[in-house]
Amino acid sequence: MSTEFYGSGHLDEDKRLLRESLEANYGEDGTYPNYNIDLQGEGMFWQVVRNENYPDREAQWECESRTFWVDFGDAPPADVPQAVDIELLAELAYERIRVPDTEIEMNPGGAQTVNLATWLWLEQGAFEPVSVTASLDGYGLSATTTATPVGLSIDPGTADAVSHPGSGECAIDAPAYRSGLEGQDPPCGVTYLRSTAAGAAYSLTASVRWEIAWEGSDGSGGVLPDGVFETSYDVTVDEVQTIVQ
Repeated sequence: MSTEFYGSGHLDEDKRLLRESLEANYGEDGTYPNYNIDLQGEGMFWQVVRNENYPDREAQWECESRTFWVDFGDAPPADVPQAVDIELLAELAYERIRVPDTEIEMNPGGAQTVNLATWLWLEQGAFEPVSVTASLDGYGLSATTTATPVGLSIDPGTADAVSHPGSGECAIDAPAYRSGLEGQDPPCGVTYLRSTAAGAAYSLTASVRWEIAWEGSDGSGGVLPDGVFETSYDVTVDEVQTIVQ
């Protein structure tokens, strides 16, 4: 980087200041003599690393651009804002969590029938807690962030429907339909009261809410914002015509 700087047409005064800064920091008599080569394996240099995926662009530039040395086992200087700590590791782990897509199963499958309850459930065993651990090698710092599925919400996509239960909030482990349950209201489902028009469909939405908590290597812990992941399904509803003689 310095070679590029020296050859890029910058003012001589700027080049001189850069040389003096490098010498003061990394020269033989500087703060970190010869880049602390004699301390190799005993610590690391720390400097700004920006998260380009972070949505707040201004916040990405709040970190102070400076380089400093931290011995293994020591905490970074207290006057360095946003230096990596256990809570920040928990947030980094949060970014890396991947949960399964919200895919529901239903019975009956295919087109639904007016006034016939539709059973809805998640694939059994697919929705379990998911954990990611972020650590800082050499410093004994780590945090494990865990996402736990806690509820399934169903929106039938029309006011002409009855949700089961009435709140539309189902248990995450709502049971699947099985033979012998005909005629019973499902613990999680919907009953459509009006058919869809030709070529039209209701947009049924299933949402899984995940609670997020973290635990640090020093016994600390906390919670992070819940995650909600949803999937919509086009549902057609037929009205069965019967003739009574």
